[in-house]
Amino acid sequence: MSSVSRKPLIAVAVVAVAAAGLWWWFSRSHAVVATPGAVPVQVVEVVRRDVSDVIRAVGTVRSQRSVVIRPQVDGELLELLVREGQQVKRGDLLVRIDDRAIVAALDQAKAQLAVSEAQLKSATLDLERYRSLQKDHVISVQVLDQQGAQVDQLAATVRNNQAAIAARQVQLSYTRIYSPTDGRVGIRNFDPGSLLRAADTLGLFSVTKMDPISVEVSLPQAMLPKLQALLHEASGTPTPVLAYASEGGELLGEGRLALIDNRVTSATGTIRVKAEFANSQGKLWPDQSVAVTVQSKLLRDALVVPQTVVQRGLDGDFIYKVQDDKAQVVPVQIAYSDNEIAVVTGGINAGDRVVADGQSRLRPGAKVRVPDAAKAKRSAP
Repeated sequence: MSSVSRKPLIAVAVVAVAAAGLWWWFSRSHAVVATPGAVPVQVVEVVRRDVSDVIRAVGTVRSQRSVVIRPQVDGELLELLVREGQQVKRGDLLVRIDDRAIVAALDQAKAQLAVSEAQLKSATLDLERYRSLQKDHVISVQVLDQQGAQVDQLAATVRNNQAAIAARQVQLSYTRIYSPTDGRVGIRNFDPGSLLRAADTLGLFSVTKMDPISVEVSLPQAMLPKLQALLHEASGTPTPVLAYASEGGELLGEGRLALIDNRVTSATGTIRVKAEFANSQGKLWPDQSVAVTVQSKLLRDALVVPQTVVQRGLDGDFIYKVQDDKAQVVPVQIAYSDNEIAVVTGGINAGDRVVADGQSRLRPGAKVRVPDAAKAKRSAP
């Protein structure tokens, strides 16, 4: 056989030897790693530490007082005495409306009152004379009665004129609008020179109180007993309430639990809760949506595991504890939980290894294996 014909055979032999070597190495390595019947799992240790029992919800910032400034009389807007965004005090002059027509009507009502009072004075003097004459039987009783009725009529006219003057004075007061509260002026909807009407649905602007401010939260009615206890405790030491821009976002303010609404919303099965916040820096804004946490109590020396450890079964919550490389089912009760951790009570202790991942393939008593990369003990957060 020539050297040329041997080359393909040598190449085939080399490939076969290489393939056999790879197969031996692959089967050898898998035989070392794999344990027949063992389920690979991730484990963590149960730790013991203090945990804050926190109620989390989404709330809405509410001003404690917000007033829309509206005209109550018709007239030209003469002057706006405040700027948009300006802080004002209760009683500050905000707006002047043209009052000339009202002043003229007021003067007319005062003149009419003077006429009525003069007529009443004259009729009263005549009535006194008629009474003297009637004693001497110079005039009849009928004439005396008619004069008395005229005096009464004129007295009613005087009172009517006085009421008209009072009404004009009230209208005149409406041409000067004063701030009804401390607060911040909003964006205006009219400029000086605009014709204002009392029937306008759009207000001139709003004045909104910013400090202090409130946050309203709707919570499930099942929390009502806990909330009532917190509110009762708050009479001595206020229950802290924190408001964040979002879940895990910037802290906007720290307030206190102030009020539980007087009824449950039957359509949603929730109850509204209000907290009060100091807001001198203006971080909380009316109608802003915020993430709210209410610290109800502190769980001291609690057993803590990651939320992924806890499993839900027909008979309640349970966890898989690893002991002697086998999975044991341990029923537990949840004292508190959030998105990351759970505080549990039951047949576990600090330092126990529990399964955090891989539970779907486990059965009570199943053999487990912790992969090399996860053999380093990992604790609960």
